[in-house]
Amino acid sequence: MDSFPFHDGNISQFIQHRSIETRSDINHGLQMHSSLVRRLSQEKELEGHQGCVNAVSWNSSGSLLISGSDDTRINIWSYSDHKLLQSVETGHSANIFCTKFVPETSDDIVVSGAGDAEVRVFHLSRLDGGGHEENTINPSAVFQCHTRRVKKLAVEAGNPNVVWSASEDGTLRQHDLREGASCPPASSAHQECRNILLDLRCGAKKSLSDTPKQNLALKSFEISSSRPHLLVVGGSDAFARLYDRRMLPPLSSSMKKLSPPPCVNYFCPMHLSDRAISSLHLTHVAFSPDGDEVLLNYSGEHVYLMDINPSSGSAMRYTSGDAMTLMSLNPILNGVDLKSSVSRVFPNGFPRKRNIVSRLDKCRKLVQIAEKSLKEGTNCYYAIEVCNEVLDGHGHEIGSVLMHECLCIRASLLLKRNWKNDAYMAIRDCQRARKIDSSSFRALHCISKALSLLRKHKEALDFAIAAETLAPSNSEIGRTMESIREELAAVSAESEKNKSSNIAPTNESRAQGTLSLSDILYRSEAHIDSSSDDPRSEREDSDYDEELDLDIETSISGDEGHDTEADVVHRSINLRFHGKDESAVGGADHANVSFGSPKSQSDEKTYQPEAVIDMKQRYCGHCNVGTDIKQASFLGQRGDYVASGSDDGRWFIWEKGTGRLMKVLLGDEAVVNCVQCHPFDCTIATSGIDNTIKIWTPSASVPSIVTGGAAGPETADVLDIMESNQRRLSRNREAMLPIELLERFRMHEFTEGTLHPFECTQS
Repeated sequence: MDSFPFHDGNISQFIQHRSIETRSDINHGLQMHSSLVRRLSQEKELEGHQGCVNAVSWNSSGSLLISGSDDTRINIWSYSDHKLLQSVETGHSANIFCTKFVPETSDDIVVSGAGDAEVRVFHLSRLDGGGHEENTINPSAVFQCHTRRVKKLAVEAGNPNVVWSASEDGTLRQHDLREGASCPPASSAHQECRNILLDLRCGAKKSLSDTPKQNLALKSFEISSSRPHLLVVGGSDAFARLYDRRMLPPLSSSMKKLSPPPCVNYFCPMHLSDRAISSLHLTHVAFSPDGDEVLLNYSGEHVYLMDINPSSGSAMRYTSGDAMTLMSLNPILNGVDLKSSVSRVFPNGFPRKRNIVSRLDKCRKLVQIAEKSLKEGTNCYYAIEVCNEVLDGHGHEIGSVLMHECLCIRASLLLKRNWKNDAYMAIRDCQRARKIDSSSFRALHCISKALSLLRKHKEALDFAIAAETLAPSNSEIGRTMESIREELAAVSAESEKNKSSNIAPTNESRAQGTLSLSDILYRSEAHIDSSSDDPRSEREDSDYDEELDLDIETSISGDEGHDTEADVVHRSINLRFHGKDESAVGGADHANVSFGSPKSQSDEKTYQPEAVIDMKQRYCGHCNVGTDIKQASFLGQRGDYVASGSDDGRWFIWEKGTGRLMKVLLGDEAVVNCVQCHPFDCTIATSGIDNTIKIWTPSASVPSIVTGGAAGPETADVLDIMESNQRRLSRNREAMLPIELLERFRMHEFTEGTLHPFECTQS
């Protein structure tokens, strides 16, 4: 993986160039230079919490770090000596999921959001004296207007007066700290907080063509630091949404559900837009430092990069029909390209740059390496990274012939590797290749094999026939056609057998509209080992008339008894099922909630789905299925690198432009959720299921792709790590639930009688 250099060059040359460079942001590239990223190692482990650490955030100067935990405490840490400065008992009755410093307050005001649906504001200067454990403080404001868990907070640089909060109740609220110290709870008879900036209680949709009508449980949102009027939100469906605050309606109250306001842009990878998978949702969204890109982290999926501006050339808008058109024999994607395939190397017959000839020669050699790996059937992952380097690192320099060849090779390698959604990525590459050469039998044949993996046998046969027409003597195409016809015959025979047996599509309990606990927890695991791109391994929303949420809570109470002989406290697991539109906290009276613009049947028939911006880059290797607070972050002031936590206790760093894996670090005994880069230094804070926070700096003596913790291994088989994560991604989320949740169940000694949602390890 180290056979070709990174795109930020040699650090010694960079430092020399800095002495004569006049740009003010020249030091930004040095903060997260590849030579530093490859030397990242754990420097310090911060101890001070008694539960999972679900949130970490730096202050604007980088001198302080704030953290929030399942123990309902906020801790303030010093960056210079890594000491715990203050520990605040917040008074929250459930896990803290988010916490922030309020800007322009000399780091005196902090805010927290938690699973009890409350947002609390504290003045640190009002803390009592004494040790960390004795520090007590009353909140200066308590906002109780949310009805479900608060998952994300945001502040605006330079604005000390306003805090924004996003909740699973489908609302994004704007809290003005100047207007009042608190608000009545949502269940109050006189509750009328007019602070809803964005009402998405009727905003979720199962697929791009679906009419928005379900509650969009918000999991994440962020305000752009470069353009604060823009905000991006992500929640319980596959679509991230970009809004302009200047175009939103006036603040409203929760007493009236409003139709979702129009957004500036939708973001979703095309292959996920019409899958209608109930478990597919976003766990984190983030703006790039320059505000031109957004990063999306999906549960049960990969991390994706999107362009904000669809006219920037690398972004692509698509509509609901384009996803299916992409798999048809003659795709016409509304006149837009998947990615520009026009070479800009020789606009006037001569190289544009001085070293273009040597770079082209390097690209040709890399393509030869990839083709050799394809023929030998070895090192598919490394060969794909080689193709990524050519196509994503030098795609604007190579000619159309080399680009076509590399696209077809990468598509074939993706099918051999067959990680989750690799088949869709292969189809994308082949369609790009067909735009370069419409008579490419190699591209047609590869699409045929990809569609066969996706069990779209009829479409696969169409492409195979077209490929055979162009290359009638190719024996491999003939074998592919024969295999597809056999699969079609088997599917047809199975269908006839089901018809003759009169197999009912639903069982008695489903017909009665009831679901047992085993229906929810113990899904069939028959397809766990099936192909990663097998559509049958994904449960569709249409299986159930009503979407259900599962709240899992733990408690210790005197009523549950105490085993005096074994001295064991008996703990209980409380499972609560409710519709997605029902309140999970506070018991709000929904009889008083009205709908502003109810949709009639005629409205649904005339609904025109919005255009969506497709992916720009994909980042693979991690696993995100166990938690719904897992972040994906840009690293550095230029955002040249992307990082995400993982369910295997590691966190991953990729090169943003090429998707190349840079670093894998062991950061937790179970799951890494939070990854936050220091605003100016090459320092990163991570946290997860452990009670501690890890601080990472470029302190390793030699660069490497894998580094463990302080006592971890210095080398490991990276491919084995990633393949293990891919197998977990390909398993049904429902089948994983009992194992991943119950076996990892951890309970801390809380005050008797308190109730804590088990959110940090499993959503």
